[in-house]
Amino acid sequence: MDIIVTETLDELGAAAADLVLAQVRANPATVLGVATGSSPLPVYEHLARADADFSAVTCFALDEYVGLPAEHEQSYAHFVRHRISEPLGIRPENTHVPLASQAGGLVGLHGGDYEELIRLAGGIDLQVLGIGRNGHLAFNEPGSSFESRTRVVPLTLDSRKANARFFSSLDDVPTHAITQGLGTIMEARHLLVVVSGGAKAAAVRSAVDCPVTEDLPASILQRHPNVTMILDEAAASLLSRTHAL
Repeated sequence: MDIIVTETLDELGAAAADLVLAQVRANPATVLGVATGSSPLPVYEHLARADADFSAVTCFALDEYVGLPAEHEQSYAHFVRHRISEPLGIRPENTHVPLASQAGGLVGLHGGDYEELIRLAGGIDLQVLGIGRNGHLAFNEPGSSFESRTRVVPLTLDSRKANARFFSSLDDVPTHAITQGLGTIMEARHLLVVVSGGAKAAAVRSAVDCPVTEDLPASILQRHPNVTMILDEAAASLLSRTHAL
């Protein structure tokens, strides 16, 4: 695992964007896995300003809320469209978000279809990831199987509280999501993990320095042969070993 620590959030975004740009320039038809949330935003902002052609890139989002229509401003489909695919010039037909709908219970479970789309695209070349405060990857909460695939999962109260700032109230935060599984994520050829803020420091330390366990989903990163983790100083503050950029 290659760990890079930056002094500022902007430097984090620039360093991660450089890795994405190198991948796309080496292979214009790159299959890019994208994460949502606040940590990767500086990455996408730097990419949007870069002189690069993303028109042949295919992107796959990690997850989506169950029950939110794609046009809802807090849906991840909305995030991917307005923060990633449109600014970078990724074609709509090459932009994929997992689908789950809710009508009288959980229906429309398209996890298998999503896995097939990824397979037909040739697999993920570079997957952008964040880490949750409790060590979750995507919406794979503690206790998720390391062999898990794309599926609908219940959201923990901790995760719902963490995302409540984006909604009017906690009651408005969906209770379920559809997420790529840990087994799915680990099949990507290169994992680019970006994490910022002191609230994530304990999760980062556990993911890097502690035993691998399903109780801490991010610890599975230690088993991947090609991981680059880019952290700001706050997120890296509890690590026992770091490499400063």
